[in-house]
Amino acid sequence: MRDSHLSPIRFIRGFFWWRALLLLAALASCRPNPAVILASDAGRDIKVEVEIADTPEKRARGLMYRNDLGENQGMLFLFPAPVVQTFWMKNTPLSLDLIFIASDMRIVGIVESATPFSTDSLSVSEPSQFVLEVRGGFCQRHGVRAGTTARFEGVALDSGTS
Repeated sequence: MRDSHLSPIRFIRGFFWWRALLLLAALASCRPNPAVILASDAGRDIKVEVEIADTPEKRARGLMYRNDLGENQGMLFLFPAPVVQTFWMKNTPLSLDLIFIASDMRIVGIVESATPFSTDSLSVSEPSQFVLEVRGGFCQRHGVRAGTTARFEGVALDSGTS
């Protein structure tokens, strides 16, 4: 017959195991959300918390079917190499600004207030490795222009940009 009570050693091991899991969960929640910091004409930085699109599947879906996006929220598309990127607004009910960022972190172009649901090709003439999508009118409201810089916080650039 087996004793249904935990031995003191098993109890202590279980107690420390759960404490370790709780500590790991707490540490994971302390990591800052990935963000893009954009320079503005006004001389102040603007922080945009981003979702990362770093796989072909995530990049293909983008912000399709989304009905809301906070003022300082967006999606950052990570590509494996700088090329002239092309986007469209198919199945996207929000107007968006698309900010094209070169590998040297310089904004090389912006498509402002893209028309929702449009299947027109959207791009800029210079190669970019990163594209940030934010609410339509964001760049005008915050003074973000081509030629200014961006920096990333908490964004792993080597993860899955295939």
